[in-house]
Amino acid sequence: MSCGCKTSGDSAHSCGPKKTANGCENVNTCGNSYKLSVFDWLSDINNPSANRCDYVEVRFKNDRKSFYKNVNNIPLHIGSVVTVESSPGHDVGVISLTGELVKIQMKKKKFSEELALKIYRQANQKDLEVWQEVRKKEDGVKLEARKIAQRLGLEMKVTDVEYQGDSSKITFYYTAETRVDFRQLIKDYAGAFRTKIDMKQIGFRQEAAKVGGIGSCGRELCCSTWLTDFRSVNTNVARYQQLSINPQKLAGQCGKLKCCLNYELDSYLDALSNFPSSSTTLDTERGKAFCIKIDVFKKKMWFAYVDSSIAWYDFDIDLVKKLISKNKRGEKILPLEDLKEPDIPVQSIDLIQENSVDRFEKKNRGNRNNRPNQNQNRQNQNNSQQTQGQGAKKNRPERSENSNAQSANQPRPQKQNPQQKAPVEKAEVTSDAEQKPQSNPNKKKFKKKFPPKKDKNA
Repeated sequence: MSCGCKTSGDSAHSCGPKKTANGCENVNTCGNSYKLSVFDWLSDINNPSANRCDYVEVRFKNDRKSFYKNVNNIPLHIGSVVTVESSPGHDVGVISLTGELVKIQMKKKKFSEELALKIYRQANQKDLEVWQEVRKKEDGVKLEARKIAQRLGLEMKVTDVEYQGDSSKITFYYTAETRVDFRQLIKDYAGAFRTKIDMKQIGFRQEAAKVGGIGSCGRELCCSTWLTDFRSVNTNVARYQQLSINPQKLAGQCGKLKCCLNYELDSYLDALSNFPSSSTTLDTERGKAFCIKIDVFKKKMWFAYVDSSIAWYDFDIDLVKKLISKNKRGEKILPLEDLKEPDIPVQSIDLIQENSVDRFEKKNRGNRNNRPNQNQNRQNQNNSQQTQGQGAKKNRPERSENSNAQSANQPRPQKQNPQQKAPVEKAEVTSDAEQKPQSNPNKKKFKKKFPPKKDKNA
């Protein structure tokens, strides 16, 4: 890992001699982690002094790196701020890699040792003060440079500005879709900033790597963290992976197709090698059918008739290969609807029982709602039993005295419907009571009381 200073070594967050081969201790806490950092996995290996590597990797602003030779044998380690050779003047950077791993990186990037510049010294206080002052000016210079380019009507975008360590040169990084004639622009920049101007055109992917950001996956952009080489990405990559050609979803922050589409391409190509060609047609008794969709994960192919492509029929690739071999022998296969086997639904058992959100509330609510009804029904039954007992006790002596007279004159009570309302029963009782004095005016008036019927639905 490298130091945690965003500006390649800030004096406010000095790395100093306390730096180790694993990097700064505050690399994850200061919030200014380097981009494209390299972990030195050979830091614990001590090589003989005869085979010591004299080259180091120096990092400048953002993702700019270069390799330099330690000609003066200065004791350097990761995080040391050094003053290096430049043209013109000198530049200030931070050591990002040392040891034998530097040779591997130089071989990987095909960097020639003859082109390596030398390291002058470790940066002193004066170098750091000048370096920090010019770094503070970069944001203002970038805004002013954009205004000048807009005033000249140039179709370009100034992405980033980098001052050299001794403030003798400014490098402007810009993006443009077409070629830009910036001869007048350089004159205006030189007159406004009073220093040497260097213009470098970068691609849109390099722009996203310099600016950085968060991708649609929720993580930092690959180009700004670890991706160094940008391979070309085309729409065929999305077709192989059965993705919808939607530019809004497939494009990254750079406006181009996402680099991560290439990550799983080899796995998809390996899986598709077992599939028949997507242009396969089946000759059936009903007509010709063509392949309309491929599912790599389920290993199935969907077919539809040429005449009516509304109905789709999915088959395993093993069955499709057998059908293709029959067509090659000149035999027509059965219609697709006859070949299609009914899908057996797989019943999944929810062991955790987390499908229903209100799984704890249904049972409790049902029990709570039924409890008052059950208690009310029990009270009604008890009341009915009590009323029956009281009515029987009251009516027994009266019936014994006048049993013969009432049996001759009083009609039998009719069975009442349990759904009949209580007021109707009272009305019938009063009507019977009114008829009694007409038949026997000397008899006492008794009010007939019938026990309430039990409700079978209760």
